[in-house]
Amino acid sequence: MFKKTMLSSIALTAILFTNAQQVKEKSTSLNESTATILKSSSNVIDEKTGKKVEEVSPSPSNVSTNTSANFSLLDKGFSEFAKNNSIPLSAKGLRAKQRMATKMGNVAALDSVPAVAEPSAPFAFADFTWLNGNNRQTTTLMDGPVFTPDFTVDVNYTRSNQNPIDNTVLGSTALSRNNESTVSFVGIGGDFHWQNIRGRLMTQFGTRATVVPRNDYSGYKGQYDLPDAYRYLSEAYAGYHFNKWHGINVDMGIFMSYIGMFSYNNFENWSYQPSYTSDNTPWFFNGIRVQMFPTEKTKIELWFINGWQSYATFNKMPGIGFSILHRPNGNNSFITNNYYGTDVAGIPEVKRFHSDNTWQHKYYDNPKAKGIKRAAFTVTGDFGFQWGTGGGYTFTPFGDSTASNFISGMVYNRVWFGKDAKWGWTIGGGFLHNPSRYLALVPPGQATDKFLNDAVPGAKMDGWDASTCIDYSPNQFMTLRFELVHRYMSIPYFNGPGGVTGPGGYSALPSTSFNPNSYIPSTSTFTPDLVKAETRGIIAFIVRF
Repeated sequence: MFKKTMLSSIALTAILFTNAQQVKEKSTSLNESTATILKSSSNVIDEKTGKKVEEVSPSPSNVSTNTSANFSLLDKGFSEFAKNNSIPLSAKGLRAKQRMATKMGNVAALDSVPAVAEPSAPFAFADFTWLNGNNRQTTTLMDGPVFTPDFTVDVNYTRSNQNPIDNTVLGSTALSRNNESTVSFVGIGGDFHWQNIRGRLMTQFGTRATVVPRNDYSGYKGQYDLPDAYRYLSEAYAGYHFNKWHGINVDMGIFMSYIGMFSYNNFENWSYQPSYTSDNTPWFFNGIRVQMFPTEKTKIELWFINGWQSYATFNKMPGIGFSILHRPNGNNSFITNNYYGTDVAGIPEVKRFHSDNTWQHKYYDNPKAKGIKRAAFTVTGDFGFQWGTGGGYTFTPFGDSTASNFISGMVYNRVWFGKDAKWGWTIGGGFLHNPSRYLALVPPGQATDKFLNDAVPGAKMDGWDASTCIDYSPNQFMTLRFELVHRYMSIPYFNGPGGVTGPGGYSALPSTSFNPNSYIPSTSTFTPDLVKAETRGIIAFIVRF
């Protein structure tokens, strides 16, 4: 094979050299004539107009006749070589022709070379602003050659039918305080891009700076208080872009996972409070990712990360995973996310696997219609489990007393209506089956200790939720949302009237209540008031530039 390749290369070189010499010889007189014309251009008179010609340049019109004939020799050499070796004239061949023509100063010949198209941008072939978990903006107010800013403010007000005395919301990463106006998320940052170097920085101020990091217990391993070090960063990575295929990105740092379909930024979502499938799976990863775009319709990601939404590693083995996103046309999007790691703290013998899969489909699109302009639905299904023995427990994918798995699903439907599709209506919900409760959001306050003590293999946990919301988006930079949510769990899990903090809603031990994990050691003088169901209303106002 090597010898054949070498002989083919030698043959091509000989053909090119021979034809190039012929072209060069036939072009000599023309080039010399052109040089003479350029030297005496100030004395040249146009025969038709009788005016003095200020400048004469070897444009294609001036040299087209001879140079086109000359270049046909070079073109013939390429064509004969391709034919004799049974290979197509590739983009590399076209570029070689371009280089040869340029080197010979052959303008017309250069124009006759077919243009070599650059690879198209991934997913730019259709409009995907309708997708759940995808940015709907098509323009940005501020952009530059080095930095593209990104700014989000997300504020909400929510009220539960349980009306807990301590104003605390349980089982959510989008909500935190009940019956209060809350600044949930303030993201300030953007994307850096210079040549092939890339990076992204996005802050997270507001209640999410506590609600999300408190669910990561890897920070208790070792020193340097990682939850505090990272809590004000939602994304922070540096990377490099390779001009291969339709692009390859290699990034290192904290980046979004997009497991569970919903985006971390609620501006991109169809509803505010996500179903259990999304709220109980990772929002972020910390490590290395490789994004590959072999076609304009497909993305493949590889992950080498610290763990399952963890700042640090729970054991010695890091987490690994991959994601495949395929959008065959503008109406469909398919994605599968898969993860493997050891994420039971201090028990490396227990392994974890998780698969998250979503199909999104736009089944109606008529911008000129008087009523509904667009309609789409999403379907998501997750399956995961833990297996192994350690710490006095045995974990198995199925069973009764040893079961440790996660089975969930969710379905949402959305319609856009009104002038310019400024209004949107979403209805949906999902279910959760999580024996051993290993992916559940841990209740805060004095409810933490009992929940963790009960979270052993076989411990039951089943729930469902349903929601509906109306959105008003007068432009690409603002959304006003009104939402109604009902959630149920088979165990006492949501905050009841008595709260989870202490008598009267305040902590009996103030010195222990203000900590990064919203944890208060349980006391014999107070029993958290947990209930199995809640219904709440949400008003959210989100702007993004």
